[in-house]
Amino acid sequence: MNCPMAKSPAAPAKSPRLPRARRTAILKALADPRRYELLERVAKNDCPLGCSQAQAALKIAPATLSHHIKELENAGLIDVTREGKFHYLSLKPGVLEALAETLGALPAASSTPR
Repeated sequence: MNCPMAKSPAAPAKSPRLPRARRTAILKALADPRRYELLERVAKNDCPLGCSQAQAALKIAPATLSHHIKELENAGLIDVTREGKFHYLSLKPGVLEALAETLGALPAASSTPR
């Protein structure tokens, strides 16, 4: 797919270490089903996702979409690129990988019943 907003391919980013406050913000942002669905759409899109595309797909009010975008942006999960009156959403590189590493490092639950 030809993507006018596509960035040139960069070397894979090393997963950053996530401080406790950042992990908490990310998990809190992802706890909302609509925000998680929005993040999924951003992640699956080959190009940065336009807000109008996201709104049409999620069938939510513009103010609600704006709120969810701001929460994901504040948690450090997405970047918002503004070009004139248009806004495009893309994943921040390495953040989901760092979260997966953090969760993977948790001790496994004991298999013995209590």
